[in-house]
Amino acid sequence: MSDNSTNISQNFHAPVTNAVGKVERDFIVNNQAKSNLSEAAAEIQQLLNQLSQTYPATTDTEKKALARTAIQYIDNNHTLRQRVLSALKTGGIQALGQMLNHPAATFAIAALEDWQKSNT
Repeated sequence: MSDNSTNISQNFHAPVTNAVGKVERDFIVNNQAKSNLSEAAAEIQQLLNQLSQTYPATTDTEKKALARTAIQYIDNNHTLRQRVLSALKTGGIQALGQMLNHPAATFAIAALEDWQKSNT
């Protein structure tokens, strides 16, 4: 299986302290952003799956309603809200969208994008 991870590398020509990530020669590779994004995607995926038990997601209207409900849940859960906002800042909305596998994912991503704009 191939690894589709994206590493963030920074090159410093001076002493570096408090580095987060793996230090390779003159490079710091930060895999924490990928981890945060993966964790947020997993939580959103779980939330969408859980909401699908109660809310149907057959039509576009139903999928939009499910996505709105998911955003309301995220917005009302302070810990999850901060985690999702942080993941979106470091990983981006498109990367998150690629990790979701749900019939309402497209609508959830659009709603998250609007939600992110109103929360930054």
